[in-house]
Amino acid sequence: MAVLPSYSTSARQVLASPLIVDAQIRSATRIKGEEAVNLAPGRARFYVEADVLALIRGTDSVPLRLGYVVDVALDSRGKVPRLKKQRVLLFARPVPSRADQVQLVDLDGQRLWSAELDAFVRGITREVLAANAPPAVTGVGNAFHVPGSLPGEGETQIFLQTANNAPVSLQILRRPGEQPRWSVSLGDIVDESGGPVQPNTLLWYRLACSLPRELPAGNIESDDPANAAIAHEDYRFVLQSLGPCQ
Repeated sequence: MAVLPSYSTSARQVLASPLIVDAQIRSATRIKGEEAVNLAPGRARFYVEADVLALIRGTDSVPLRLGYVVDVALDSRGKVPRLKKQRVLLFARPVPSRADQVQLVDLDGQRLWSAELDAFVRGITREVLAANAPPAVTGVGNAFHVPGSLPGEGETQIFLQTANNAPVSLQILRRPGEQPRWSVSLGDIVDESGGPVQPNTLLWYRLACSLPRELPAGNIESDDPANAAIAHEDYRFVLQSLGPCQ
């Protein structure tokens, strides 16, 4: 079974790529000298022409053959890999006024195709293009903690800032003698029944890879230091539950 990149890496590439193409390399010409300026150590630069096998993401049709520049990693012996006839996935953007040319979105914008990677990328692409896809999180808005009637009882609400101003909020519930429980609401209606975010989903990526490491002190709506401290603690609990962005 092929070793897949992390969900975070693949989600970042999918989100950055107006075009995702399943292709087979027809020719690869090595680029040297001045045209290979800023080439990273351990890599070789090629101009590649590839035949399109399938368009995974893209609103417009693309030519049956595409050209692009790629910096490929040398093998363990420092040799240039054989690219011709390789089947690859391309994470790319169009080149203005050149329909037959694309630009890879990053250094690993060309990945060796496998059935597992193809299915993985298609799944993330479906999440990204879904009508109810979670928006990009750009920061934290207001936050507050309301204590309950019993010691150790209370609720923290944290409102997030998003790229399209769509409402997203976190709710953390505390009950005496129980572990805190948290949920996320997408929309104006707070839904505390959803439970924690499932890992390796687009919503998880939006939160785990975008939330600041600490709750900004100036965003807490409370004159009570004890309530503010609980809000900070609850925010850290959410981050711990989400885990690292990888």
